[in-house]
Amino acid sequence: MQRFIIEMGMGNDQYGQDYTKAAARAIEDAIRHSAIPMFEAIGLALSEMEVRVTVGVQNPQAVDCAALASKLPRGKVTVTATHGGLNVVNPDSGNTLVIATAAVEAFLPKQG
Repeated sequence: MQRFIIEMGMGNDQYGQDYTKAAARAIEDAIRHSAIPMFEAIGLALSEMEVRVTVGVQNPQAVDCAALASKLPRGKVTVTATHGGLNVVNPDSGNTLVIATAAVEAFLPKQG
């Protein structure tokens, strides 16, 4: 497989400490501004695209990777959570702001 696109994004959950929600927002941020007209231009099926998503959060075990994968609209999707992102504690309230980062990579079979 040959990578042909990589997009990066950031998302957060300000009040719920929900790592999956923050990760979903990071993925949405990464793909929100992308369009891939190449498929229509060369007649390639979207099913041939492999999408690999890596999300970074402080508590990777708290991320529902299957739920995140189901939200991506195209390709064969895998989502992996890894240690990264950032937790920021409000010193006045003790509330933790969860910040996630995401890298969304798309791959196609190597083209002639």
